[in-house]
Amino acid sequence: MKKFGFLMFLVVIMIAFPKMADASSYSAKIYLDGQQINLSSGVKVENNNGTVMVPIRVISENLGYNVNWNKASQTVTVQDGSQKVTMVIGSQYADINGQRVQMAKAPVLRGGTTLVPIRFISEQMGLEVRWDNAQKAVYLTSSNGGSNPGEQPGGNTSTVDGLSFSENRLMVAVTGNAKPNVSKLSNPDRIVIDMENTNFSDTFSSNASFNDATKSGQLTVSGYPDVKMVRYSLYNSNPMTVRIVIDLNSAKNYTVSGPENGSGLFIVDLNTTTNPTPDPGTGGKKLVVIDAGHGDHDPGAIGVTKKKEKDFNLAVALKVEKLLAKEKNIQVVMTRSNDTFLELKDRAKIANDLKADVFISIHANSGPSTASGTETYYYNESDKALANALHKEIVQAMGLKDRGVKYGNFHVIRETKMPGALLEVGFLSNKTDESKLFDPATQDRVAAAIVRGIKNYLKVD
Repeated sequence: MKKFGFLMFLVVIMIAFPKMADASSYSAKIYLDGQQINLSSGVKVENNNGTVMVPIRVISENLGYNVNWNKASQTVTVQDGSQKVTMVIGSQYADINGQRVQMAKAPVLRGGTTLVPIRFISEQMGLEVRWDNAQKAVYLTSSNGGSNPGEQPGGNTSTVDGLSFSENRLMVAVTGNAKPNVSKLSNPDRIVIDMENTNFSDTFSSNASFNDATKSGQLTVSGYPDVKMVRYSLYNSNPMTVRIVIDLNSAKNYTVSGPENGSGLFIVDLNTTTNPTPDPGTGGKKLVVIDAGHGDHDPGAIGVTKKKEKDFNLAVALKVEKLLAKEKNIQVVMTRSNDTFLELKDRAKIANDLKADVFISIHANSGPSTASGTETYYYNESDKALANALHKEIVQAMGLKDRGVKYGNFHVIRETKMPGALLEVGFLSNKTDESKLFDPATQDRVAAAIVRGIKNYLKVD
């Protein structure tokens, strides 16, 4: 477990410094179960367009992995027990125990030092991580570890990591022992959420609508007649209390769900006409969750002309939402409907909590400049029929090479409890593909194709 903590640290660093310049480097203190990890002199972590790159020797020196460098083939192999990861300089694809997996960035050679991107394996890690921006330090706690410096044993370390408003639902990502207290007030009408012993995380303070000096901000809401806006602030410092207020245009009831065990996604759902009750239901309609991959400080793949995957994903997802909203037998929920960020676990949690019938995650691919085409991924055999139904329609709409329907060990389709598919519509790293991906008319055809695939799979009119 302790070895995995450093990898989680790198993910935290990437999130905590989302606006750093391309290929900038920095150092930070690392504490594992209260003990500082000593890095070799001169060791730096590099942020390459939002992807964290780490010298391979850091992994071997501090975490005890076996690392092998083959100069002739420019291949790096990292092994720990039965876990074996093989990477090649310049290739965005790694081999994990025989499974081909795409990374955000290819490994690079920098002044004789091999740097590798590690975010793609962070999903498998299990340490609790807290970033202290003031101290420029990361605190890692294993399941049997101790307290972080400066914390009381058993103390509450809850943080609000992000929030968004979509489908008439407020969704708040929290970490720690969060215990939201929700109440409804009048004159004026509003819903108030207070979380004691909670602060805003450093990832939250990177939000453009957050004032770091006053510890407050607001989220403009449009298209939802029930809500004027959402406000949030560090309401009290003793005890530390985060307050979130949903300003309403008129009195409105709500339902509340989450977070499980104090961490995860906390949802205030305004889609109800009764007093707070569990799941509001879908009125007999099939419930489809559409996930636009990446968002905010996580751009995803970067295209030939520097276009961002997150923008393509959202554009198509919104078009799909608009089309599905017209379907009388389908209800659609978005994991995000604007440029916000959700953890992978929270994307899956939305679908699981709502007991959705289908989950679809929209992405664009990246690879060598010659790579082109459309591919669709499934995780369970029970997901394959959905993937096939979607893939057939999308290939026809895009008119690119058919790269097939494939098994993929992706978190969002692995952790969802309903049939799910992850779409890689085209390659941003290919000039022709990128041009098509960002053509509005092509996006319209892809959105319509996704809807046809959903309807064919669900067998609805």
